[in-house]
Amino acid sequence: MPEITWEDPYCAEGSACFRLGTDEAGNGYIAVAGDEDHYLTDTREALRTLIRDIKAGKADHLL
Repeated sequence: MPEITWEDPYCAEGSACFRLGTDEAGNGYIAVAGDEDHYLTDTREALRTLIRDIKAGKADHLL
């Protein structure tokens, strides 16, 4: 398992919380807050775009 540095959780209205993380190689990770052992990984930019869209309300139904 890579050494992932997790950011503080982002929580939308209600109980949907997730965290973003990165490793030393610059890979990006996203996980449900509290379950960081089960995560998705992609490029940092792809995950950043996803999170920006969610925060902008474009994909809040995914949470």
